[in-house]
Amino acid sequence: MEELRSWLETQREIPLEDMDGFFASRVKIYDEHMSLWKEAYRVLPDYLPEKVDTILDLGIGTGLELEAIYRKFPSVSVTGIDLSRAMLDELERKYPDRKFTAVCGDYFEENFGPDYDAVVSVESLHHFSPIEKGKLYHKIYHSLKRGGTFLLCDYIACCEEEETLLAEECMRKKKAQGISDGELVHFDTPLTLARELSLLRAAGFVSAEAVNSIEGATIIVSVK
Repeated sequence: MEELRSWLETQREIPLEDMDGFFASRVKIYDEHMSLWKEAYRVLPDYLPEKVDTILDLGIGTGLELEAIYRKFPSVSVTGIDLSRAMLDELERKYPDRKFTAVCGDYFEENFGPDYDAVVSVESLHHFSPIEKGKLYHKIYHSLKRGGTFLLCDYIACCEEEETLLAEECMRKKKAQGISDGELVHFDTPLTLARELSLLRAAGFVSAEAVNSIEGATIIVSVK
């Protein structure tokens, strides 16, 4: 924790960036930056059901997980939601001939619709509070078919101390900049694994289990 505290001190006066602007300004370097987790992207489809026709991908970005998903499920239809139009433009250039629908918007506000075989989110939800996640997990639950899978791959806080420290620093920065709670900003506030699993079960999932962790990216499988 001392290393984290030291790092936060070096970032103390660096202002928060709004979420869309943060990713739009980094779209050209995003894939290289995220290559640290290439093995996590590769194995992700192994945790999906054997038969998948429809997938909802939240915070899809440039779609790094889709290469492996399309390899295993070449005819799958994917709907991807992301705040960044620049990211979605890059994604659509990658997969012009696939069954893919891009939705530029806030997944807290967008209507998902029902009956997906799976919902996927990779390295996107670690910016949000337990209250925000709890509401989102309920939306995800109701968007899935009975027996459908929510596949979450994300940062996890090592302990309650880390979770609390980052949440408090985010709130301090927001207050200093006059940012309201409803505004989406880029700052990592991961939750502990126990907290994540509790929120998923409270949303209605009959099972929620961490099945792998690769370079700090924890894969959680939840089944409706």
